[in-house]
Amino acid sequence: MSDRAYFDYLLRLGDDSLVLGQRLGEWCGHAPTLEIDLSLANVSLDLIGQATYLLGHAGTMEGEGRDADRLAFHRDALDFRNCLLVEQPNGDFAQTIARQFLFSTYQRLLFDKLAASPDAQLAAIAAKAVKEVAYHADLAAGWVVRLGDGTQESRQRMVEGLEWMARFVDELFAMDAIETGLSARGLAVDKAALRLAFDAIIARTLAKATLPPLPSHRPVLGGRKGHHSEHLGHLLAPMQYLQRTYPNASW
Repeated sequence: MSDRAYFDYLLRLGDDSLVLGQRLGEWCGHAPTLEIDLSLANVSLDLIGQATYLLGHAGTMEGEGRDADRLAFHRDALDFRNCLLVEQPNGDFAQTIARQFLFSTYQRLLFDKLAASPDAQLAAIAAKAVKEVAYHADLAAGWVVRLGDGTQESRQRMVEGLEWMARFVDELFAMDAIETGLSARGLAVDKAALRLAFDAIIARTLAKATLPPLPSHRPVLGGRKGHHSEHLGHLLAPMQYLQRTYPNASW
């Protein structure tokens, strides 16, 4: 297994945080209340901070002179390795919460394992991030319960949000040759082994919210190979505009 594989693994972790952080940033100034507006903005900043560290580490591992900014702003959509869940549109508030609930629950389990990585730098990044992600997961779970056990309209929107996002869950736990090889070396987490714990957490929260279990869908995969939905390009266009138009611009 080459260092290129480990670079790709770090890229996946960083791209997940970067894309979701950018997506959540779209809520700034538009959330239902001032409190949740600030909460979503803080979650967005946490994720972009994680992405900065992870992509910076990936760039060092690659050894081709690309830092976190270069990787974030000078790659085309096909070169991104994020999962499809994080690039899905915000939709309404319930759809955003459904996406955050599913991803943060997964990321909390993942980073908890990565905090024990033999790669000291990745372990330090994960150890810091897992505290932030625990807050993200609890925040989203709280809103799932409030919306699911709320009015008829909030419940219906929560059901529809989870219905849309559920099709992207299997990709979170899919292992390919890169991650299987790195897992055998102890450098990557066996994500498939996290699925039972994930399902149990999701089921408990949905039961508390009086919501039905997650629906079964045919899995939608491809993000780890660069096969993205049309939504990613629309997200990257404003994010990369300044650096693409004025390369190497700085404040």
